[in-house]
Amino acid sequence: MEKIQRKKHTIDATDKVLGRLAAEIAGLIRGKGKVDFYPYKNMGDFVVIQNVGKIRVTGKKMEQKKYFRHSEYMGGVKETQLKFLFKKDPEEVLRRAVYGMLPKNRLRSEAIKRLKFEK
Repeated sequence: MEKIQRKKHTIDATDKVLGRLAAEIAGLIRGKGKVDFYPYKNMGDFVVIQNVGKIRVTGKKMEQKKYFRHSEYMGGVKETQLKFLFKKDPEEVLRRAVYGMLPKNRLRSEAIKRLKFEK
């Protein structure tokens, strides 16, 4: 069994669009650019993001986009607007965007752990 060689990519998020940045990060975390890529292997690289608070969001998403969660009780839907979550924790906004772009399988929770943030 061969050892997986993981690189460390550092990305400056200043003035980058949220979705395009998340797609780029998801590809690096999965290892899509590697020559020996297999979809069923966890072989991606580490990604470190700087200046997360300076990400751009296009259109009216800042006012209109909402994140939903449910408490499993009747009427237990809670929603949070993007502008409030971005003000409170911009790292969480980017993490959720990247998490949604990873394939929905057992490797997703392992892959998202390779996303790190620098203050």
